[in-house]
Amino acid sequence: MSKRYTQPFKGLSLSERDPQFIASLMPIWEWFYHHYFPVKTDGWHHVPRSGKILIVGSHNGGLASPDLFMMAYDWFRHFGSDRLTFALAHPNLWRLAPPLAKAAVKCGALQANAEMAIAALEQDAALLLYPGGLKDLFRPYERRNEICWAGHREFIKLALRQDVPIIPLVSKGAHQTIVVLADVYEQLRQLHDAGMPWLFDIDPEVFPIYLGLPWGIGVGPLPNIPLPVPIHIRFGTPIIFEGYGAEVSKDEDYVEYCYEQAHRQMQEELDQLMAED
Repeated sequence: MSKRYTQPFKGLSLSERDPQFIASLMPIWEWFYHHYFPVKTDGWHHVPRSGKILIVGSHNGGLASPDLFMMAYDWFRHFGSDRLTFALAHPNLWRLAPPLAKAAVKCGALQANAEMAIAALEQDAALLLYPGGLKDLFRPYERRNEICWAGHREFIKLALRQDVPIIPLVSKGAHQTIVVLADVYEQLRQLHDAGMPWLFDIDPEVFPIYLGLPWGIGVGPLPNIPLPVPIHIRFGTPIIFEGYGAEVSKDEDYVEYCYEQAHRQMQEELDQLMAED
């Protein structure tokens, strides 16, 4: 076994999630759920109570990502902390914030790679992922009502290979906890290509300019304190494709077809949620 798999809390093991640690966070999440945001969730009838499922979400609200934590509270309230549940997280979490990464691992975070995703589903776990990543988290405010997956299609291949339905997860309100004015990453990328080093030698992938706490005007993918905005979270109708299996997961045309289908259905779910009061 390689050294990286023997190091604790690196998000490369299925055995380090801690149901008792999750239970200890529930009172904190509960306060935010009822008093700070407050939160409404629905669509639970779309979520199987057991077996492997792939939950695919739209990310919102900067690095604070309040819809993620509020959904986590409601998830464990419904299913208990013992249900085998994992979420894929960006590998930079372990490089930039090791203490936070350790806590996330105890809650079920795994480093976002195909190997860990497959391992989780093969254990009949519920697996949560956000294909759009940082570009979704920091998409401009004018695009707050759009599903933004940044063209990432690996989750489609994963669903096809593992013969697992996709449960769409959308939310309303969380992207108003900060106001992203623009993303100037491409301009910064040009400067980097001309010789400017990245801070901490890490490509940030996005470089937003936003209004929010505590900075007033935030520049770059900085941590933020979310504004107290009501949040509505919804699980949508499962997305089922015409065919599954390892062979079709290698067919780029079919993967593209499934990606467009999934994106269309997710956008329809979000449109419906946004149209509601």
